[in-house]
Amino acid sequence: MMIDKIAVAITAILLTASPFAQAAEMSSTVGTPHLSATDLKALTDARVGIIKAALQLTSDQEQYWPAIEEAIRARAKSRQARLERLAQLRDSGPLEVLGERNPVELMQGRAEMLGQRAADLKKLADAWEPLYKTLTADQKKRMAFATYAAMRGIRDAIENRMEPEDDDD
Repeated sequence: MMIDKIAVAITAILLTASPFAQAAEMSSTVGTPHLSATDLKALTDARVGIIKAALQLTSDQEQYWPAIEEAIRARAKSRQARLERLAQLRDSGPLEVLGERNPVELMQGRAEMLGQRAADLKKLADAWEPLYKTLTADQKKRMAFATYAAMRGIRDAIENRMEPEDDDD
């Protein structure tokens, strides 16, 4: 029974992620994927759905889900904003950006962005805490598996993005 649930979760992840991976690959310039806001929203929707489906929440546990979903979506929006800022910087060229700005201001801006990422992650952890306390051992295993699969997918995507493309020219 558990293997069937895992197989369904893996299949859902692969079916959901593959179109986005292909879109990222096809729309990339200099190895940096550009997903539209619609694609990123769809990806977030899929992630939320996969996590919730994998957990198979009880009716008592459902009360904790809205806060978790809100935190997941807030992190996704923050990530989207960061990616858009990075795209703007990339478009203007790193030397131009550095030439126009004080390095101390750059460090302060980076610290602010890291602080926001930390706050978003803290909000997510705080949202998960009450639900996590109610999960059964089986649900915790499924959560760990879903987390591992997601982290592996992220790692693979980063590694693929860093690999130079083969040019036959």
